[in-house]
Amino acid sequence: MLDSAFISYVTVMSITPGPNNLLLASSGVNFGLRRTLPMVFGISVGCAVQLALTTTLLALILSSAAMIRFPLAVIGCTYLLWLSWKLFRAASPDGKQQAQPMRLISGALFQAVNPKAWLMAINVAILFTPREGASLGHTLMIIAGFTALNIPCVLVWAILGDRLRDALRVTWKLRLFNGVMAGLMAATALWLLFDEWRAAFA
Repeated sequence: MLDSAFISYVTVMSITPGPNNLLLASSGVNFGLRRTLPMVFGISVGCAVQLALTTTLLALILSSAAMIRFPLAVIGCTYLLWLSWKLFRAASPDGKQQAQPMRLISGALFQAVNPKAWLMAINVAILFTPREGASLGHTLMIIAGFTALNIPCVLVWAILGDRLRDALRVTWKLRLFNGVMAGLMAATALWLLFDEWRAAFA
């Protein structure tokens, strides 16, 4: 049975600012809610796959976590910085050469290099898996509960971006918004990288 601690943890981790939510808000502004929905579901699918892997292979993941965590963080944060630069240079919604929103598969695959998503999946597996290990039924219940909580939380950010879209039709306002979001994402990437570097080498 999924308890209030599980609900609270997944909800807080899913709805607080992070790489996924900043990208969703930006995509909502630049492309609208409908074109951002595949990314919403892709993020949840990717997170569910991560959770299935970490819950099923908990012992293996934990034994190798120290070895793979920092290189994964470097790759993920580098990708986030690249996305930040791409977002900073994003064109007006009315521009002819418009970027494309992230698709379902891209949103899912992005979780492989998203440090916050891995942290969340590993913590859920550690905190909410029985000591004797997870049965298939328990694993499926955790994944279903996680997905049911995660989708509405990330959807909030896409809706927020979509609601801001009309207010940001003016080119300079959109450029300012994209610049702020790009700066926040870059700062998030650098903070995550510093935090992982300190944990790995301190």
